[in-house]
Amino acid sequence: MFENVQGWQVRAPACSTFTRGLTQVCHATVEGDPNPSTRHVPMGRKPKTGILLLNMGGPESTADVHDFLFRLFMDKDLMSIPAQRKLGPWIARRRTPKIQEQYSRIGGGSPIKRWTMCQGEGMVRLLDEMSPQTAPHKYYIGFRYVHPLTEEAIEGMERDGVQRAVAFTQYPQYSCSTTGSSLNAIYRHYASRGNPPAMKWSVIDRWPTHSGLVEAFAHNVHKEIECFPEDVREDVVILFSAHSLPMAVVNRGDPYPQEVAATVQRVMEKLNFSHPYRLVWQSKCGVKMIRRADSLNDNPTFIQAMADIVKTHLEEKQVCSRQLPLCCPLCTNPTCAKAKDFFVGQKP
Repeated sequence: MFENVQGWQVRAPACSTFTRGLTQVCHATVEGDPNPSTRHVPMGRKPKTGILLLNMGGPESTADVHDFLFRLFMDKDLMSIPAQRKLGPWIARRRTPKIQEQYSRIGGGSPIKRWTMCQGEGMVRLLDEMSPQTAPHKYYIGFRYVHPLTEEAIEGMERDGVQRAVAFTQYPQYSCSTTGSSLNAIYRHYASRGNPPAMKWSVIDRWPTHSGLVEAFAHNVHKEIECFPEDVREDVVILFSAHSLPMAVVNRGDPYPQEVAATVQRVMEKLNFSHPYRLVWQSKCGVKMIRRADSLNDNPTFIQAMADIVKTHLEEKQVCSRQLPLCCPLCTNPTCAKAKDFFVGQKP
């Protein structure tokens, strides 16, 4: 996922038409039931389709920071460091106080679970209307480094008797270190049990140029540009700021840089190339005069896009994209190929 900036600058996702009902649903989700996904399954009915929302996750409170960092630094799909079994826990302990302090400055924790619940709630409401033949739908959250973990979500899907499971990455641009890590976790879960899954699995593994995503980003960028004084508005430079990858990962052939660039291209097309722009990669320091466009969060256009993506995926009856079976040309992780084979071998 990327953001945007301007030079005078702007950074962000985007939005479009706000639907009052959908916005109210999101607020009810955030403030009310801690497990709101169950509210979309009528009493006595089991969910037919489960959508597993895959993401890294973030610590909800400062007390969660150490465990988050521990799992992160122990994930060899995300990073490979010497003597990782010993060095990973040491780095996690050493960095915990500093990261706790940083989270304290923004309210004490990450809002990612709250927003994922909001997005999932809106998505399944739309899907129940858009795709009644695959309803009832229920969303599940599968984080890599904090609860609810991916493995915990799968167990919940099995308890609910889900018939069809869709692994829906929340990273629009594919990377072996993000989406790949989550898919590997699903494969390892079943491999460790030695039993084939009872659910039929399929994967939405990337969506960097989906029209709803592009529209949402473009709207938020344009809205933020309009906040600049008219006398400098034409001088604004848009900076698309993406999370960086180690060059070792890029050199293995990870598709992430190309897919981020594809998103940038589509967003600028939507904006009619109204301003100069650059794709830049996040680092520890940068320019100060920046306005940040709003994140997508409860943006109805974005949530509608999520529902559209899942609906199209269910209708096409494909287990994954044509890209997923391809390993990076210089891949060094044998689990990647096994995980890809696992999903490709699922029957739609």
